[in-house]
Amino acid sequence: MEIVLIIVLVIFGLIAGILGGFLGTGGCVVMLPALYFLFNYSLPVAIGTTITAVIITATSGSIAHLKIRNVDYKTSMIVASSGAVGALLGSIAFQYLTEQLPLLKVILGVAFLYVSIRMIYEGSIRRKLEAKAGNTVPGGALAKSSIGFVIGVLTGIVGLGGGYALVPSMIYLLGAPVKIAVGTSLASFISMAVVSGAFKIYQGLVDVLAALSLGAGTAVGAQIGSRLVPKVPASYIKLVFGIVFLYVSLKFILDVFGIRI
Repeated sequence: MEIVLIIVLVIFGLIAGILGGFLGTGGCVVMLPALYFLFNYSLPVAIGTTITAVIITATSGSIAHLKIRNVDYKTSMIVASSGAVGALLGSIAFQYLTEQLPLLKVILGVAFLYVSIRMIYEGSIRRKLEAKAGNTVPGGALAKSSIGFVIGVLTGIVGLGGGYALVPSMIYLLGAPVKIAVGTSLASFISMAVVSGAFKIYQGLVDVLAALSLGAGTAVGAQIGSRLVPKVPASYIKLVFGIVFLYVSLKFILDVFGIRI
């Protein structure tokens, strides 16, 4: 890989990390479509490279949250364990889907459609989530393990990080305080990313150097993005990127029918 491309990927990872840290979605939702549509990676390699890069991002973010005690350790262990099993099964399904690219594109399109609807909704209502007290994630072990397993399967298939699914699940389904949901999500997601990334490296579906370049950029960018949260009104940014991700969703789905937008 040329040094220029490495520098470009690091810079792009930095931008993705800033947006992901600020919006709470993770840089994966920026990196994956960029690798596929802008850098012309094949879809399976774009997915594999993205989830491998997210290992670095999740580890960096979780360390930061551990230091400020934003992690519910018990919940993290439950979600991480069930999520790892789910990621393994999802990765096995992904091996089949690499030969069914139209179906894989539809699955990705639906995943991005969910992200876009969530962001447009949160951006339109223009209000912050009610601050809740506490340092734990409510709910029983069965509910938490079920959430971890389902999101682990999705991670193994589409290679997207936990921010787009784990965080809202903990907030809206379990009633967790936002800061605890974010920190616990990052710590929980490391196992899913490692299992999914390792499986895809074994399959030869990861550009390791590109993943390291992106991961280095996102790890730094996420720290910057998290510091912007109190300073910039997130609602307007979420609305704009919700529309962008809606476009990405349609782009994936319509590409199945040979329609380019």
